[in-house]
Amino acid sequence: MSRRSGILEFAVLGLLRESPMHGYELRKRLNTSLGVFRAFSYGTLYPCLKTLVANGWLIEETGSTTEDALAAPLAGRRAKIVYRLTAEGKEHFEQLLAQTGPDAYEDETFAARFAFFGQTSRDVRMRVLEGRRSRLEERLEKMSASLARTRERLDDYTLELQRHGMESVEREVRWLNELIESERAGRDLKGPAAGEPASRDTTSGASGALPRPGDTPRPDAPDDTAT
Repeated sequence: MSRRSGILEFAVLGLLRESPMHGYELRKRLNTSLGVFRAFSYGTLYPCLKTLVANGWLIEETGSTTEDALAAPLAGRRAKIVYRLTAEGKEHFEQLLAQTGPDAYEDETFAARFAFFGQTSRDVRMRVLEGRRSRLEERLEKMSASLARTRERLDDYTLELQRHGMESVEREVRWLNELIESERAGRDLKGPAAGEPASRDTTSGASGALPRPGDTPRPDAPDDTAT
């Protein structure tokens, strides 16, 4: 499984933990709430849903209500398929939510993980935030070293681009420092106590937009500066 496929499966399970949804509703939520999925299509989503059903983590139901199921045949249309999380799917999602390995610190993975921080225990949030900060600090060191080596060979525009990339990473590090300080002080951004499911209006949860210090920026430096 590719990393992007794994992130998509994680996000789908997390959204369906809130409530069952049609495929269209899922795609809309992925596009609007999780910016990392803005450029994907039904051709990506539905194979993912089929895989999750085959694994026993989702079930397919016809229509969300009795009226839906009756109205479709009368209108000459197929009833909508609703996807619902199973008990096994919920358990699997909670296992994924508890993971704090290096993959959780990468750009796209971190954005998806952060979107579900409202459903994540405080100790896991801390490990992910601190891991992300360490990853970016390492990136800054490499970018700074690369800039020092190549400064004399760069034109003004390329030099400015590298500086912009470094500033973006520095901005995210400052944001992470603020989040880590809040977590250590026992303050949630806006949500339930640690370990409890997030409500649908949780600011840092999947239902709302991610708090953005520049939209979890990526450095715009050339490839040889990245980790």
